[in-house]
Amino acid sequence: MSKEILMVAEAVSNEKGVSQEIIFEAIEQALATATKKRYEEGANVRVVIDRETGDYESFRWWDVVADDVMAELGTQFTTEEAIEKDPTLKVGDTFEEAVDNIAFGRIAAQTAKQVIVQRVKDAERELIVNRFKDRVGELLNGTVKKVTRDHIVVDFGENAEGMLPREELVGREIFRINDRTRVILLGIREETRGPQLLVSRATPEMLIQLFEIEVPEISEGIIEIKAAARDPGQRAKIAVKSKDARVDPVGACVGMRGARVQAVSNDLDDERVDIILWDDNPAQLVINAMAPAEVESLIVDEDTHSMDVAVQADNLAQAIGKGGQNVRLASELTGWTINVMTVEDALEKQDAESSNFVESLMKALDVDEDVAVVLVEEGFTSIEEVAYVPLEEISAIEGFDEDIAEELRARAKDALLTRALTSEEELSNAEPADDLLAMEGMDKALAYKLAAKNIITMEDLAEQAVDELMDVEEMDEEKAAALIMTARAPWFAEEQGE
Repeated sequence: MSKEILMVAEAVSNEKGVSQEIIFEAIEQALATATKKRYEEGANVRVVIDRETGDYESFRWWDVVADDVMAELGTQFTTEEAIEKDPTLKVGDTFEEAVDNIAFGRIAAQTAKQVIVQRVKDAERELIVNRFKDRVGELLNGTVKKVTRDHIVVDFGENAEGMLPREELVGREIFRINDRTRVILLGIREETRGPQLLVSRATPEMLIQLFEIEVPEISEGIIEIKAAARDPGQRAKIAVKSKDARVDPVGACVGMRGARVQAVSNDLDDERVDIILWDDNPAQLVINAMAPAEVESLIVDEDTHSMDVAVQADNLAQAIGKGGQNVRLASELTGWTINVMTVEDALEKQDAESSNFVESLMKALDVDEDVAVVLVEEGFTSIEEVAYVPLEEISAIEGFDEDIAEELRARAKDALLTRALTSEEELSNAEPADDLLAMEGMDKALAYKLAAKNIITMEDLAEQAVDELMDVEEMDEEKAAALIMTARAPWFAEEQGE
């Protein structure tokens, strides 16, 4: 019997690649489970196996509880019952006694089987988690083990399997069993059945690491990949920068007669790859990223983190790309929102915006149209800019002098002061209701700001949505949501009363 236990532990350990200790623990648990079946009432049983000889002992134990507690039959003793066993026992102690071992025969082995199988699976999964937990984001080589309608199972050896969902494939590529493939490890599925690793071929990281393999200058640190964007299986853009002025990063990635980029493309179902020269100047980077389209001009809007890109009318389709592909990839690559338009449309938009700026400056500064036009042409689009830019910048404008610059600045500051006073007057004229002022989480200043938006009572506030309060000064989404829920509290109280 003892030798049989040792043989089982050794055989299963060697077959599954897990420690014998895990197998022994599983057998102990199985024997304890089988031993419990001897007793009609509940029973606490533990089994201890000698790791050297295979001999084992079985013990039954009870917890000692107070006399005024209803003791569970078979697993607990009251103090009165415990003292009969051992006078030194007290509440919280455990009484244990040896019981006859159950034979490790066919019945016990069957009982143990499921426990062992589950423990081995848990151990295997833990081994795989430990093996791959520090490799998320890495490129892995594997063999296709199974193909289903929804996903592909990739074998990485030593019981490690990855699930490659159909949506993470490249283009229309087809895999067959035993095909070799390369994938990126996205994450580890610790709690689920089936393949333990989640992998992808569609992530931009796949493109980056393939280039690292094909281009020695990248792995050596001479060339740096700054960003990548993909439309898997169709087109991709990758931005590169050289740390050595003597090395052309684009040429190095393309390779002799396009050999390097072609090798990457072949691995990605002939995905077309545009290699872009990285530039720290965002405007130049966008111009580079829009290739092969030629950019005529662009306007940068720092506030919205966007750029208006103008191209010739006959180049518009190429700039946008099929289904907006080119501009979308360029936007993902650069991190800027890119609005593509024709030169004519860009001029019309610029003229319309300039006209609005001109009218605004004429009204605010009380100047002629000619003066306002000159200011707009020089880049002044708001009274704040006129009020606070250095005087030298205004006086340096052709036809202006220091006196004119000082006068324009004074008028701009007066206009800003008037605007502020008007805003304060509007706030002071709107009176919040008492219930709004007394509401939890409300202060007087905020109540008056809400009143200026015609939110006078708690009922008014309760009817608002979070995004409708975002233009209130010093308001954020969390605070707005809390205030609205507080204002709605009476509604819920009425519903519960009904």
